Parts: sequence; structure tokens; C-alpha cells
Amino acid sequence: MMLSVFSVSFGSVFLAEIGDKTQLLTLFLAARFAQKYAIMIGMVLATLLNHALSAWFGAWLHRFVSGDGMLWITGIAFIAVGLWLLLPDKDDNDEQKLRYGALLTTFTLFFLAEIGDKTQIATVLLAARYDSIWTVTAGSTAGLLAANIPVIYLGEKILRRLPMNKIRLAACVAFCLIGLLALLKILTG
Repeated sequence: MMLSVFSVSFGSVFLAEIGDKTQLLTLFLAARFAQKYAIMIGMVLATLLNHALSAWFGAWLHRFVSGDGMLWITGIAFIAVGLWLLLPDKDDNDEQKLRYGALLTTFTLFFLAEIGDKTQIATVLLAARYDSIWTVTAGSTAGLLAANIPVIYLGEKILRRLPMNKIRLAACVAFCLIGLLALLKILTG
């Protein structure tokens, strides 16, 4: 069970992260700062904190919503996130925050960029569905890092070669299928 929760969390967040604003933020930070290790450390710390809080909230929510209620919420929300994935994110960085160095800038911008982001919402939903704070946190954090760490080092080369529209469409289909399967589970009892 833990491995499947980790795998679903990893895969969901990895797919949602492709072309996301935090991936654009990673590209921007890698172009701005020479200390790649500091960017990576800031990203890891911000993601762990953000996703742990998100998973905790999802697990807390799980305790107050019935099984079928949770399936309705997660089913509809996964479909909504899937459709949201079709909309490309924009890079919305604040130049003022760049004066604090690579580590603190990355930590701050990553943490803030994840608030209300698709990957944060997916983490909340996954933790609410599986009631597994640490496994969801580990999987969602690993998925986000797997999508972003290569961008630190290979950046523009990777992003130029990836067919973002096709990846967004595939991720949309995957999220919508997960949502539909949850709703189907309710209907078939």
C-alpha cells in the first residue's frame, strides 16, 4: 500500500509539474545564480515544508469527511486539476527577492509559488484520499524534484525539446481518469 501511495503521489505531482510555474521559476533561478547546489537545497527544503503542510491538511480533512464524501471531493477535484493542467503557467518572479542569495531566494520563491499551485492541491487531495501524510509528502516531493532538478542543470535544452502541449494533455487525461475512477467507485458501490 505504501509503495502504491508513493507511486501515485510521485507520478501525479511529476506530471502536474511539467511546464508548471515552479519549473519556469527553476529555469529562471538557474540562469540567475551560479550556485546550482544552493538552488537545489532551497528547492528541496521549500518543497518538503510546503508538501508536508499540504499532506497534513489533507489527512486532517480525511478525518472529517466520510468515505463517499472524500471520493466525491477527490474525484471532482482531480478532474478540475486535470483541466487546469491544460492552462500553461506564467513566470511571475519578483526581482526584489533576488538580493538574498540563491538559497534563501529559491526557498522563499519556491514556497510561495507552491501555495495554491496544482501540485500543492494534488498533495492535499492525495493525503486526504490515502490518509498517509509521510508517504504522500515523500512521493509528491520526489515527483516535484524529479521534474525540476534536471532543469537546474540542463534547463533550456530540456524545455525546448519537450512538447509541452502534449505533456499537459497527457497529464490532464491522467488526472481526469483518476477523478473518474474515484467517481465510478462511488457509483458501482
